[in-house]
Amino acid sequence: MLLHGWGLNAEVWGCMLARLTPHFRLHLVDLPGYGRSQGFGAMSLEQMAERALTAAPPQAWWLGWSLGGLVASQAALMQPKRVRGLITVASSPCFAVRGDWPGIRPDVLSGFQHQLSQDFQRTIERFLALQTLGTNNARQDARLLKSVVLNQPMPTVEVLNGGLEILRTADLRQPLAGLALPLLRVYGYLDGLVPRKVAERLDISWPHSASVMVPKAAHAPFISHPDEFASIIVSFSAAH
Repeated sequence: MLLHGWGLNAEVWGCMLARLTPHFRLHLVDLPGYGRSQGFGAMSLEQMAERALTAAPPQAWWLGWSLGGLVASQAALMQPKRVRGLITVASSPCFAVRGDWPGIRPDVLSGFQHQLSQDFQRTIERFLALQTLGTNNARQDARLLKSVVLNQPMPTVEVLNGGLEILRTADLRQPLAGLALPLLRVYGYLDGLVPRKVAERLDISWPHSASVMVPKAAHAPFISHPDEFASIIVSFSAAH
């Protein structure tokens, strides 16, 4: 069960299909209001997870990227018997800075919300560029992400604002600490949205989970390092 990130859609997993289909039956889902899942307004994290569960098989590995990682995590908390294992990619149980917790400054997320109503297209492009910043093929990877957005119906400003609100307010650090499922966290060393310190903190506070840092990746390691990423996913699932 593959869940995409904010502003994108399930087409973002295109580079993973040939690499993962020999090992899994893949379910690519557009989150409510994104891509082919039109007709939805802004939703809470719980509502998004509930909708994702209706599209999921009875039991599956759940892999969520960025915002999709929060949705997959919430689904695992709501119906753990339906989740064989959880894999989050460039995601955080709490995206925003909270006290000494590392993350995105709230004013940055609020700024994106404000800019959406001013210049929708440019805000999306700026966010996509942030996701690949610093990688060897940053421009090429950003163009790929942009093509994914443009090839499907665009989310509304309301839906995008709802997603940013989830990133700004969600905090699953404590609930996930007690999750009794195989849990893998995959990070990009150069990620400007999920700082490396998040991985270090969770290594300590979630000893039941495993983490992998992809050295030269940013916020989209499956795009910049597809072979390495696929190998990480297949190895972890095979071991559990």
